[in-house]
Amino acid sequence: MSVNRRLVCLANSRKLSGRCIAGKEIVEKRAGSWLRPVSARTNEEVSEYERQYEDGSDPQVMDILDVPLLGPKPNGHQQENWLLDPDLYWVKTGRAKWADLKWLVDSDGPLWLNTSSTSHGRFDRVDRASASALTSSLRLIHVENLRLSVFAPGEAFGNMKRRVQAHFRNDNIDYRIWVTDPVYEQVYRAKPDGYHELGESFLTVSLGEPADDEYCYKLVAAIIERVREI
Repeated sequence: MSVNRRLVCLANSRKLSGRCIAGKEIVEKRAGSWLRPVSARTNEEVSEYERQYEDGSDPQVMDILDVPLLGPKPNGHQQENWLLDPDLYWVKTGRAKWADLKWLVDSDGPLWLNTSSTSHGRFDRVDRASASALTSSLRLIHVENLRLSVFAPGEAFGNMKRRVQAHFRNDNIDYRIWVTDPVYEQVYRAKPDGYHELGESFLTVSLGEPADDEYCYKLVAAIIERVREI
């Protein structure tokens, strides 16, 4: 039997053929812990069918929603995972506002471990052995200045596919991390290559599962811009 958990949706991020949904639970009108609904499939991505509201629409970042869940399903450092009930609709109950985010933001500190970087990133991954000692994989942070970079990282090798990367400073450390927020990917891939200034924003940063190269990658799963809030 499933139980409903009420969340503020803080990520509806691209993941393989589905999405990674995550948010903070609301308990007695107060912000609780992170929770990530996952499917029973090997890679745990959430399909459109599994995450939709009854009217067929998709959950949006900042929605307040009730999610039917079957029980905890922790996976390594992703201790926030819960198995979703695929037979029941999710229910939207409201919308959070920009001002609400200050109650949801996580405490200051580094984004897990800052020991490894890719050729295009900065402190954008954690090796699998080190990640195995971690007990969290989601953070909501506030940044004063967010810059997005659009370019094709594999151009030198004939791969012309362009990606969006977030450049920001957190806890006095500069980061360069790939964006998997599909809304911002679509908007900024339609723009010219180069840098785009966004300014003050909240970011949901996720630490993914181990990839084939034995690293877990940090990803900007959601961008919440002040200018987009009414």
